[in-house]
Amino acid sequence: MRRRAVTWLVWSLVGLPAVLLLCGISFSVAANSVGRALPYDSETFLASASINLVTLLPFSVIGAVIVARQPRNAIGWIYCGVGLLVGLAALANGYAKYWLASGSGMKSLGETAAWFSSWAWIPLVLVPTSLLLLLFPDGRLLSPRWRPVAWGAGIGIVGYTLNVALETGGLGDFPQISNPYGVDSPLVGMVGFAGVILAGCSMVASTVSLVVRLRRAGSEQRQQIKWFAYGGVVVVVTIVAGGFVSIWSIPASILIISVALLGLPVFTGIAILKYRLYEIDIIINRTLVYGSLTIMLAVLYFAGVVGTQYFFRAVTGQERLPQLAVVASTLAIAAMFNPLRRRIQSFIDRRFYRRKYDAAKTLEAFSSKLRDETDLGTLSDNLISAVRETMQPEHVSLWLRPNTSPKES
Repeated sequence: MRRRAVTWLVWSLVGLPAVLLLCGISFSVAANSVGRALPYDSETFLASASINLVTLLPFSVIGAVIVARQPRNAIGWIYCGVGLLVGLAALANGYAKYWLASGSGMKSLGETAAWFSSWAWIPLVLVPTSLLLLLFPDGRLLSPRWRPVAWGAGIGIVGYTLNVALETGGLGDFPQISNPYGVDSPLVGMVGFAGVILAGCSMVASTVSLVVRLRRAGSEQRQQIKWFAYGGVVVVVTIVAGGFVSIWSIPASILIISVALLGLPVFTGIAILKYRLYEIDIIINRTLVYGSLTIMLAVLYFAGVVGTQYFFRAVTGQERLPQLAVVASTLAIAAMFNPLRRRIQSFIDRRFYRRKYDAAKTLEAFSSKLRDETDLGTLSDNLISAVRETMQPEHVSLWLRPNTSPKES
C-alpha cells in the first residue's frame, strides 16, 4: 500500500503541473484577446511557453520514474518539485496578465499572483545547480561532513528568495504593480546579500563534492557521474550556441534552447536508472572526435575559400569567386575527412584513453607475431605477456589441451 500511495502521488505530480501550465497559457491568451490587452510580443510568448513546457514535462516525468523505482532518492522528488513549481509560476503569471488586461477578479489575488511569479524562478535555478550536484547520483550526501553544505544551500536559496519577494517597487514582468508584500528595511538587503554568498559558496562546494565522489566512486557510480557531466556540458554548449543563433533568428534560438533544456533531466535519468550506462565512454569518444573534426574542417573550408578569394581578387581584380574554386575547396575538404579523422582519433586515444590505446597496440603487436611465429613455447609466452599488459590480472596460467586423437599407423 505504501508503494502504491507513493506511485499514485508521484504520477499525480506529473499531471497536475501540466494542467497548471495549460491554464496559465489559457489566461495569457485570454489576456491578449480582451479590449485592454497588454502589449503582446508573439516571440516572447512563444519562448516563455516553449521553455516552460520543455522544463516541466521532462523534469516531471523523469522525476516520477526515478521516485517510482527509487522512492528514497531525493533527486526524483526534487525533479517533481521543479515541475510543480514551473506549473504554478506559469499559472500565476498568466492570471496576473489576465487580471491586468481585463480588470476582472480580485485585486489581492491578482497582485499575489504577480508577486509569486516574480520570484518563483529563483528555486528553479538554484536548487538544481546546488543540491542536485551535492546529492547525485543516489540522493544522499557523500558523508555527514557535507551536511553544512546542504544547510548552506538551503539557507542561501531561502535568503535570496526572501530578498526578491520582499523588495519594494515593481514586480519583475509587472513593473506597474507595486509589491504588496514589500518591506522597506535594510535588513531585507542584508538577508539577500548573505543568501547570495551562501548560495554561491554552496554551488562551488557541491561541485567539489561531485569531484570527490568521482575520485572515490566504484566503476558503476563513476559511469553515472560521467553521464551527468556529459549532459551538463551538452546543455551548456547548446544553450551558448542558441544564444549566438538568436542574432539571426529568434524562433530558431528558442527551439535550440528548449531542446537543450531536455538534456539535464534526460541524462540524469539515464545515469540514475542505469540505462545503457557503460556506453558513455563510446559517446564521449565519438563526441570528441567528430566535434573536433567538424570544427577543424569548417575552419579549413572557410579559410580556404577566403584565401582563394583574396588571391583571385589580387590576380584578376574581380570580386566574385568562380564556382569552380568553391567546388575545388569542397572536394579538398571531403578528401581530408578520413585522414584527419584517423589522426584526431589517434591523438584522443593517446591523450584520454591511454590504457585502451596501449592495449590495442599490444594486441596488434601480438597479432603480427602470431602470423610469423611457429614455436609453441614462444607463442605461449607472447600470449601470457599480452594478457598481462592488456587485462593486468593478478595471475595468468595457460592450459594447452593435449592432442588425444589416435595416430595413424
